[in-house]
Amino acid sequence: MKNQKITVLIQCEDQKGLVAKITGFFFKQGFNILSCQQHVNKAENKYFMRIHVSAEEVALSKADLESQFEALSQVLGINWSINYESDKKKVAIMVSHTSHCLYDLLERQREGDLNCSVEMIISNHDKLRNISEMFGIPYFHLAVVKTDKSKQEGEVVALLEKYDIDLIVMARYMQILSEDFINKYPQRIINIHHSFLPAFQGANPYQRAYERGVKLIGATAHYATVDLDEGPIIEQGVERVTHESTTKTLKRIGADIERLVLAKAVKWHLQNQIIVSDNRAIVFPEAGE
Repeated sequence: MKNQKITVLIQCEDQKGLVAKITGFFFKQGFNILSCQQHVNKAENKYFMRIHVSAEEVALSKADLESQFEALSQVLGINWSINYESDKKKVAIMVSHTSHCLYDLLERQREGDLNCSVEMIISNHDKLRNISEMFGIPYFHLAVVKTDKSKQEGEVVALLEKYDIDLIVMARYMQILSEDFINKYPQRIINIHHSFLPAFQGANPYQRAYERGVKLIGATAHYATVDLDEGPIIEQGVERVTHESTTKTLKRIGADIERLVLAKAVKWHLQNQIIVSDNRAIVFPEAGE
């Protein structure tokens, strides 16, 4: 495990001595602590930590590290995950008709801003195949039959399992996923919703925003849950608009917000900056690592 960088995410009830005991564990094992970020929810007495360490001179195997840290977790009563920087996450992007978020993610990944491997693009339409060919990524057109959506979802799951996908990104995939599908991938599906949730949930948010005469429009990236558009919010963005804005201009402005918001959420997930507690996402800012 030498020359490995590791990120550990921790949550538990708040208690005295947590920082000393956790950082002390890594110090005694010979790790160099690159950053240590914390958050305390005093209202619920919950503690959250993101600790990033380097294993330059550590001879422990992954199995030994996780076994020894599990022993500490039993004493402190903590929930934890260890993420190894060398294990590049495999990503599947799901799309329907619109291409702006797809283009943006693929370009950021190609330029190295998103540290992942985009294994496939899955769509219920064949419209965006040319984009996959441009980036050299497999494209799977799996049409949805309204009378039996479970068949198409079964085909999607088979692909995700075959390619051992770590993260599913719904980049304007305009289908409602079933409860069974979502429950297979808890906190592993990121969706971009084209409104500032909880406003204008569901379909046609720009049209409804226009009808309401809003002065702000936005976009929300969140983890998908069985409750439509109500999963833990990772990131949001807004722009001011005026009474002169049409539905068309709202969509154009909104598309820029969607790109940025989704890219941030995906990057933070890939960099292990997010801890989900109940229906809230605690997002640690990027540290100088």
